[in-house]
Amino acid sequence: MRSRLMALLAALVLVLTAGFAIGCGDDDDDGGGDSGGGADLGTITEGQLLVGTDTPYPPFEIGQPPDISGFDIEVMDAIAEDLGLEVTYQDTGFDTIFRDTANGQFDTAAAASTITPERQQKVNFTDPYYEAQQALVVAEDNSEIVTTADLGGKIVGAQDGTTGEALANDETDASEVRGFPEGTDALTALATGQVEAVVVDQPVAADAVEKQGGVKIVEEIPLPEPELFGFAVPKDNTALLDGMNEALAKLKDDGTLTDLYQQYFKTDPPPSVLEGKTEPAS
Repeated sequence: MRSRLMALLAALVLVLTAGFAIGCGDDDDDGGGDSGGGADLGTITEGQLLVGTDTPYPPFEIGQPPDISGFDIEVMDAIAEDLGLEVTYQDTGFDTIFRDTANGQFDTAAAASTITPERQQKVNFTDPYYEAQQALVVAEDNSEIVTTADLGGKIVGAQDGTTGEALANDETDASEVRGFPEGTDALTALATGQVEAVVVDQPVAADAVEKQGGVKIVEEIPLPEPELFGFAVPKDNTALLDGMNEALAKLKDDGTLTDLYQQYFKTDPPPSVLEGKTEPAS
């Protein structure tokens, strides 16, 4: 009787021990799931990538969220897919997009953004994915303005907070540099005679010439250094920055970025994009 009782007690101990081990194993598995995907990358919501953008700015941003497309969007979608994140875009103003990203309102920003030392004081940038040039645009029937040297005493339009606006202010003798919320607004103002010229990214200018009409590019403005675009990331989220850079490197290596360059710009990306690295702000 005693030996049968001892056997039953031993069996009971084995069952309880196995159950405890299984329970502990489940806890470990759940913990591993919680730390995967967006949690590892420090996104606002696990498994999600909230992207601030400023649209329309064709061909980089076309349409409005959620029906949004464009070069920036396709590159960001490919990055998010590689990272296993579901991407959502939210429209915002370009003049506040870096502050809002720095404050954690967005996980990242995709807005045809030039990497500048001033902006790097607020946010980090990924490695470059595009090299830009600025263009000087005038009305189709304007024969007076041929280069930026002809802007003395003129009213020049540009998008608020852009390098185009800074160039018009710092490098021309315009009587007024008039800022607009969107680059397309500045080009519309040019077509309607509110401004006499516009400084804007060359692909945006080319898109306006083709689709808007009534305007022409008279100069692609030479820049002392390449103007490179990157995606902005909060300074305290190095995990997401590293992940995005790794994903972007894959897109460069496997030809995806080249395909998108050809689709939108009919050219290959230059070495400054394919081989470029973004140095952190000093």
